[in-house]
Amino acid sequence: MVVKICGITNRDDAMAAVEYGAGALGFIFYPKSPRHATAEMLAPWIGEIPAGVLKVGVFVDEAPDRIEALAAEVGLDVAQLHGAETPAQHPRNLIIWKGMRVRDGILPSTDYPADAILLDGPGNGRTFDWSLAKQLQRPFVLAGGLTPENVREAIEQTNPYGVDIASGIESVPGRKDHTRMKQFIKAAQGK
Repeated sequence: MVVKICGITNRDDAMAAVEYGAGALGFIFYPKSPRHATAEMLAPWIGEIPAGVLKVGVFVDEAPDRIEALAAEVGLDVAQLHGAETPAQHPRNLIIWKGMRVRDGILPSTDYPADAILLDGPGNGRTFDWSLAKQLQRPFVLAGGLTPENVREAIEQTNPYGVDIASGIESVPGRKDHTRMKQFIKAAQGK
């Protein structure tokens, strides 16, 4: 199972996540996010991330050619898309994760053609009814409201391909609390 630490904005958090066992790091290229990252911020150190740790770019309604250019510049492996993109607008040569919010207890249509679906909560670090995820017959990443305290239960209930966390382990937006990050990764891995 992949443990993704999302909203990485600095080298210290990235290297700590890798040291603790994260299998994926998320970089948010959406300017309105408090966890916004740019290629210029990442370029000095992103190459230090070991091969085998997925570098995930998070995008909202970004042009495919812009995603492809960023992916080439910083070495992204995955494009996580959270906008109104259609399959015709997917960037090429990247793994595609399609982000979908679960709102009002309703699972969105998950027949979208992507390598995995990222099921997110309704926003603001809130969870959703995890039993809805049991309906999925395809790889999915569970996100939204996860914490070191609830991630093990979430995994046991849903059996996801991966789990994703950002705000649940932050001291401030864009800065990770390394103790909580380590606790989350260990709990997700069942250690």
